[in-house]
Amino acid sequence: MEDFISVPKPAWLKVRLPTHQNFFYVSDLVKKHRLQTICQSARCPNIAECWAERTATFLILGDTCTRHCAFCAVKKGTPVAVAADEPNQVAQAVATLGLDYAVITSVTRDDLADGGASIFSKTIKAIRTIGGAKVEALIPDFGGDERALDIVLEAKPDILNHNLETPERLYPEIRRPLANYRRSLAVLERAKLKGSETKSGIIIGIGETGEDILQTFHDLQSAGCDLLTIGQYLQPTTASAPVRRYYSPREFEELRAVALGIGFKEIESGPLVRSSFHAHGLYKASQKMV
Repeated sequence: MEDFISVPKPAWLKVRLPTHQNFFYVSDLVKKHRLQTICQSARCPNIAECWAERTATFLILGDTCTRHCAFCAVKKGTPVAVAADEPNQVAQAVATLGLDYAVITSVTRDDLADGGASIFSKTIKAIRTIGGAKVEALIPDFGGDERALDIVLEAKPDILNHNLETPERLYPEIRRPLANYRRSLAVLERAKLKGSETKSGIIIGIGETGEDILQTFHDLQSAGCDLLTIGQYLQPTTASAPVRRYYSPREFEELRAVALGIGFKEIESGPLVRSSFHAHGLYKASQKMV
């Protein structure tokens, strides 16, 4: 199997180094409020661009995940206790940045009784109270606990986002051992039935086939998913699953056209796209269709 560490990445995957003063402003703000961001924890290739625009995706519930997915760079192991002031700290940072739209995500916390759902709820409410921003909640599956999911939904996030990440066939290899494809679809389906606008994301280049991708599109549509992101998988560490294929920008455009034809409201598709990349723009585009 090819590994991108030993095979040069295509030119379209090159990213710029951070130079804009806003990047360093956001970096200092994150440190000041003792916050975590998925931008850092997941080694997102868009961190320089997003932070230069004074946006960030805030990571709550600590920085250590209880699961061991093969594609992810987030630290894995035994998490520490959740900081009681985390919701207000995140809300203060959102207000200081002057954000109209905030994306909140978390590590998976299978060790918590509600999977951290109550902290999601408190964070959503705090952001609205302090700054009035719209909120996208990018959640884990909460182990399939519908009561935990309902706690988040009752806080009424403007977008309920839950990523499938890969097609079903790859779950045993890539999302081992606790994630479940059908359970994740059920999260999106329940959120939609409860009145939420829903969103999901997949990464490609990790061993899927064209049929796998198409089936995933159809499965998401059957679950009522409104918005979708499609991005290139990039191996974050030598211990992670290797890259099997690099897709060209044109292929990403073709996949976007296929998915739109299936019925999604709007799609962000490209080599460097991640789940929260241009999230506000995707949300606004979807609202024009209401």
